[in-house]
Amino acid sequence: MIRLSNLTLPLDHPPEALEAAVCARLGIAPADLLRCTLARRGNDARKRGAILLVYSVDVAVHDEVAVLAAHAEDPQVRPTPDTAYHPPVQAAAGWSGQRPVVIGAGPCGLLAALVLAEMGLKPIIIERGKAVRERTKDTWGLWRRGVLEPESNAQFGEGGAGTFSDGKLYSRIKDPRHLSRKVLTEFVRAGAPNDILTEAHPHVGTFRLVTMVMRMRETIEALGGEYRFGTRVDDFVIEQGRLTGLRLSTGELMPASHVVLAVGHSARDTFEVLLERGVFLEAKPFAIGVRIEHPQGWIDRARYGANAGHPVLGPASYALAHKASNGRSVYSFCMCPGGRVVAATSEAGRVVTNGMSQYSRAEFNANSGLVVDISPERDFPGGPLAGVELQRRLEAQAYVAGGSNYHAPGQKVGDFLAGKTGSAFGSIMPSYKPGVTLTDLAECLPPFVLGAIREALPVFGRQMPGYDHPDVVMTGVETRTSSPVRITRGADFQSLGTKGLYPAGEGAGYAGGILSAAVDGIKVAEALAADLVKN
Repeated sequence: MIRLSNLTLPLDHPPEALEAAVCARLGIAPADLLRCTLARRGNDARKRGAILLVYSVDVAVHDEVAVLAAHAEDPQVRPTPDTAYHPPVQAAAGWSGQRPVVIGAGPCGLLAALVLAEMGLKPIIIERGKAVRERTKDTWGLWRRGVLEPESNAQFGEGGAGTFSDGKLYSRIKDPRHLSRKVLTEFVRAGAPNDILTEAHPHVGTFRLVTMVMRMRETIEALGGEYRFGTRVDDFVIEQGRLTGLRLSTGELMPASHVVLAVGHSARDTFEVLLERGVFLEAKPFAIGVRIEHPQGWIDRARYGANAGHPVLGPASYALAHKASNGRSVYSFCMCPGGRVVAATSEAGRVVTNGMSQYSRAEFNANSGLVVDISPERDFPGGPLAGVELQRRLEAQAYVAGGSNYHAPGQKVGDFLAGKTGSAFGSIMPSYKPGVTLTDLAECLPPFVLGAIREALPVFGRQMPGYDHPDVVMTGVETRTSSPVRITRGADFQSLGTKGLYPAGEGAGYAGGILSAAVDGIKVAEALAADLVKN
């Protein structure tokens, strides 16, 4: 088949227009078009009054060789790529070597475990948190009652941090092997909607992710995998530069020679143990700031104009960036259309915000991180864990500013720009639970962050009318945009200086988001399997 890319049509085109456009683009008669299958659909909303749908389609024609030859110089007409996943390693039937271990059951660990199971290696998955159903109850306990379970929350537990997010399934990573297609296909097999295979910016939302994660666990277990929930890795046994075992919170010493370390960006105690054991860690840049909320209708009108609310377009999203005069980059992060701001702490006495949407994206407000870049060189010198300490300090300050009860500190944009606290919410109510306390965000964010955001807000308001409206609410703090450390690995995907330890995903500093973390899990699992089977 032929993959035809970047085919544009008006928003309200009739169904038959797509095949007609394909024939016109390829220069063939309608009778020569045998089949046309949607590969990808997005939109171009740069002109709000003339929004276009942008298609990639796979087509079968009578004379494929002649059509490809006629368009040999057109990069948007190419043979349809083979996106099927082919495991590079397969254990022999009855393989009885030491089983690989996967630490963490988030997107990275989940796909690593699945691929290892498919290759016949029967992985053991160790997860400090609970299974996803029980974990969901605990997470809602913080949101509804202000009760934190330190080992079962928005960060820890089956499904990882991505479970309580917008469930975005797109990424800008280079993916020549189409591993992202493997991830999406497995998600559909586990119950995700089919449209994630074709939409340019797919997402699934929290409730669907819960069911998907459970079904994927069942698949892994059916292939011989084993889950151990409520089990934390407390120490790593390393002998002469090689990992030989894991000490578990149950008291067990588990022999382990090949371990996928997929602990996520909030496993701060694990980072500390790794550093004590001599595993190579380094501080890395990340970003800090707030969550900002607008009525979703404002965003729809700003992005789509008179087409706001169109069923094909759905709730609008945005991406904004500004280089501030103090040299800092200010940008939107993890934008959640029709969602809510959620409590995402995993440590007592701290407040952390994140954004979440359901598949419908039907809630009143849109929210996004509004964050400022920081780096070890400028902002937190002092060793591999200096970024962790900065996060903890800001989160503790936010806890106090919010009232020391897991309420979050908040401020209206008008008051923030005027440098005052404010006494009441205006036309926009915050969605964060258990609650928001109006205060001055200067109590919990550094001056250079506040200054950069103050400069960026009017700029973004000119780009998107209403963005800097005085009643818009900002809720703090957003500190866990990405891991503050990198557990550095070599070309063989193993930790520098520690053979058998395979750092992976967002917590190791090699991914950002569900899809990229899952893809990294596949790559690491393949490298581990090749070494394990060879030895």
